Amino acid sequence: MDSSSTRRQATRQKLYEAAVTLIAEQGFSATTVDEIAERAGVAKGTVYYNFASKTVLFEELLRHGVGLLTESLRSAAEETAQRGGSKVEALDAMIRAGLVFIDHSPSFTQLYVAELWRTNRAWQSTLMVVRQDAVAVVETVLKEGVEAGELSEEIDIPLTAAALVGMVLVAALDWQAFQPERSIDDVHAALSRLLHGRVSGR
Repeated sequence: MDSSSTRRQATRQKLYEAAVTLIAEQGFSATTVDEIAERAGVAKGTVYYNFASKTVLFEELLRHGVGLLTESLRSAAEETAQRGGSKVEALDAMIRAGLVFIDHSPSFTQLYVAELWRTNRAWQSTLMVVRQDAVAVVETVLKEGVEAGELSEEIDIPLTAAALVGMVLVAALDWQAFQPERSIDDVHAALSRLLHGRVSGR
């Protein structure tokens, strides 16, 4: 990657971080491009050089953020497989990876969960695609677990995958909002017990 591409990626990252913080604080409609530029420490024209509009910026922000979450889930599964772990262990590692991601990106996670429930947004179709990318990583591990005889054949793979992703998102947001005194180990342990009791039970 050349230096200009590196600089552009760094600028985009600053704009993502500024936008997600502002939109989490005051909402999409109330947030202006001027405010995003000021928070990012760049000129207003830099925003439009990188993104055609505020809407495009937010759509790309969602794509970028969910892409990072998806990659963290995939990496957790692959690392478990490389050390010879079971599919349930891979799912457990993915829960941990999801919690770590959310712990590091709470504002983005709040926005993502909120936008999932809106149906009148210009970026709704993009959001559905990237959401499915994340869920599909979990679906793959569940399918492999069933095929290997490690998981019950009665598991509804698409619904279970969506439920696991949703469980991590909602539990993590609840943890941060209402039980911040708990450690990530506490939250992971509780979700791990749910996983082992509900998914791996035969």
